[in-house]
Amino acid sequence: MLTVGKDAAGVEELLVSGRLGCPGCGGRLRGWGHARRRVVRDAGQGRRLLRPRRARCAGCGCTHVLLPVSVLARRADAAAVIGAALAGAAAGLGYRTVAERAGRPAATVRGWLRRFRSRAEVLRAAFTRVLCALDPDPLLPAPAGSPAGDAVAVIVAAAAAAGRRWGGGTLTLPPWELAAAVTGGRLLAPGSVVEVINTSCPW
Repeated sequence: MLTVGKDAAGVEELLVSGRLGCPGCGGRLRGWGHARRRVVRDAGQGRRLLRPRRARCAGCGCTHVLLPVSVLARRADAAAVIGAALAGAAAGLGYRTVAERAGRPAATVRGWLRRFRSRAEVLRAAFTRVLCALDPDPLLPAPAGSPAGDAVAVIVAAAAAAGRRWGGGTLTLPPWELAAAVTGGRLLAPGSVVEVINTSCPW
């Protein structure tokens, strides 16, 4: 799986021109059909149909789903919806309140929060490395009072640093799209290791 920008036409252009590299071997990716359709729930009651592009490496032959940065792997809700819930919980809101604000079932939100909390320390460490890679003299966030709060704070700080680096201070980069991009959509995937997959700007 490889995260890409949200512009389908732009992704297609990258594929046709051979400018997307295989994360495994670095070979050129070419279009190879589509992944199966899925419904993504946006903020409120908004829904959209997503059918991600698939690509195959001309070098090693591996196939990859090209997942837009607006979604996470194996999650029905948009990255921004999940991120807002994580930020709300990190600010001290209970999962029922977060669920009510998000318009999602309490059990769903509780699952997001449990997974994020179980990975909070490794996420904090990974995104601190991302922050330091984006800004040679970063202003590290102050302690937030909890591992999950610290992880949220450094994700937001890394997004701000990415905006300064690639947008000259004018780009407002959504933190949860950055989180999806650098984890390859696996922000809430199981496991105790966070592999930073994308290190280039997907926007």
